[in-house]
Amino acid sequence: MIRFADFMPVPAPERTKVKFNIRAGVGGAAAYDLLMADDPEPWLAMTRYRSRQQNNNMGRAEYVLAFAQYYPYGPEYFMFGGFFRVEPSVPETFGDDGYRLTPLGRYAEYVKRLIVKLNEPIGRNLYLRSYDNLQDGPLGPEVYELAPDVKLGAFPGYQNVRLRHRELQRIIANDEPSWKDALSSVKGVYVITDLSDGRLYVGSASGEANGLWQRWAGYAHLGNLSGGNRDLELLKLTRGDGHIVEHFQYSILEIFDPKTRAETILQRESFWKLALDSRAHGLNAN
Repeated sequence: MIRFADFMPVPAPERTKVKFNIRAGVGGAAAYDLLMADDPEPWLAMTRYRSRQQNNNMGRAEYVLAFAQYYPYGPEYFMFGGFFRVEPSVPETFGDDGYRLTPLGRYAEYVKRLIVKLNEPIGRNLYLRSYDNLQDGPLGPEVYELAPDVKLGAFPGYQNVRLRHRELQRIIANDEPSWKDALSSVKGVYVITDLSDGRLYVGSASGEANGLWQRWAGYAHLGNLSGGNRDLELLKLTRGDGHIVEHFQYSILEIFDPKTRAETILQRESFWKLALDSRAHGLNAN
């Protein structure tokens, strides 16, 4: 076991807080979702929040280590979200942003990669702790995992898939279990968006044994970035592999049971091409 305090020493232990964020208020967004979002502001706002309750105030702390509950693993796991200098807002603010946070370079390389595990799930009065007595307290965190790259988390549901090409490459290369299980178990119609100009390509996985996983695995590899499509091949030829890697985004339009006939899925693919006008104004050649 690697003790949290041994792995992440801080310059002023007695003036450092550790905040284990769970969600933004009752029924609000999960902290992990805010941390992983493209816009960092909601995550920072969660960490800046100050109420009149003692357990949600930084007190005289000068620093805070912020974590987000990593629910794909369970309630006692938390992902590192940054090390910040803390300054109280003046005049004092309650029920809103009560502090100014300045990101510090210390441990920046661990953000969205480091997972710590607590001895027990967080209780209501435990989520903001003093660093200097945290290790030997009831939570006793330990370093559980340091991922080689930013973690993508568990499969978010078919209706929530929005993958950039670099993310798709990582998922395929690492055989991410939850993604592979989900995408291998369905056939479907999908859309690729060229974010540089908004043009769409509608495709389908209708006959592949491993469904969407097999089809998207083909796109992930540098030698087959276009999947053999004529218009995508032309785009690759004129703009290069880098354009696809930097600008392509993948989402799912419709899913089907693996036993669904290919003709049915191809009919739905044709419908989506008409609905999104991806032949006349997109990247579909037929």
